[in-house]
Amino acid sequence: MAGEQAGARVDSWIWSVRLTRTRSVASDACRGGHVRVNGVRVKPAHVVRVGDEVRLRHDGRERVVIVSRIITKRVGAPVAAECYVDKSPPPPPREQAGPVAVRDRGAGRPTKRERRSIEKLLGRHPRPE
Repeated sequence: MAGEQAGARVDSWIWSVRLTRTRSVASDACRGGHVRVNGVRVKPAHVVRVGDEVRLRHDGRERVVIVSRIITKRVGAPVAAECYVDKSPPPPPREQAGPVAVRDRGAGRPTKRERRSIEKLLGRHPRPE
């Protein structure tokens, strides 16, 4: 396949195998210390090779992958999945992922129904359409 070689930049490889949405996000993760190769924090230009263990903390989740193939061009998801062995812990259940914001009754802006009842109470008439 085009783009295969002995080694590639870690930020380029992480982006190519679809662990991040953009290469700049992958580079920022490396600069922020969220990427480790074989247990060592790395910079975006670090060369990753077949057999290396890459750990990426992204979106509140840690991904642990073993490099099985080097690519530098972004490919489709089925091909990308063949380029690494996923050793990541399972993602947390949806219930633990985070609470969904719920507006307490009476807090924030009124709903359409509440606005209509306020207008009726104040004696205002809705605008004719």
